Amino acid sequence: MSVTGPFAVVGPSGVGKDTVMEAVRSADPRVVLVRRVITRPAAAGGEAFEGVDRAAFAAMKAAGDFALDWEAHGLAYGIPVSIHDDLAAGRPVLFNGSRAMLAEAAQVFPGLRVLSITATDDVLAARLRARGREREDQIAQRLARAKLPLPDGLRVTEIDNSGALDSAVKAVRAALQPVRA
Repeated sequence: MSVTGPFAVVGPSGVGKDTVMEAVRSADPRVVLVRRVITRPAAAGGEAFEGVDRAAFAAMKAAGDFALDWEAHGLAYGIPVSIHDDLAAGRPVLFNGSRAMLAEAAQVFPGLRVLSITATDDVLAARLRARGREREDQIAQRLARAKLPLPDGLRVTEIDNSGALDSAVKAVRAALQPVRA
């Protein structure tokens, strides 16, 4: 039985989306993690992605290399068209998304499901402080933005990543199970 999907994984910066996704794939090698194309240097760290400049991104987009692309935080993001091969093969596919692109993603992928990774304000603030990239006022802004609602009409499963990683992984793996009539 094939899995519905793909699954867009969304959540505020610092919530642990990449950590959860990698742990899910480690627990189940059938899971495909889409490697996004992003207009930032590959050495920037974080998730595994293909870093390109704006000109290369524009050329890839013009060539039809993306199933979906969007702009956020001053960067361009692309989901490679190869995602369709994994979906056609019935593989569970996860991609790191953004709240801003979910409505368009639902049009591109009619079976789209959303995994909304959350954490308590205290946990999220501690994680953001630990990575040392934001000032306190920026952390407060990120916490406020984390409460913004997702677009209506989506199939959303909320995954709490405030505690042990194993708990979040179990919740994601349960969400990946095929929907039975």
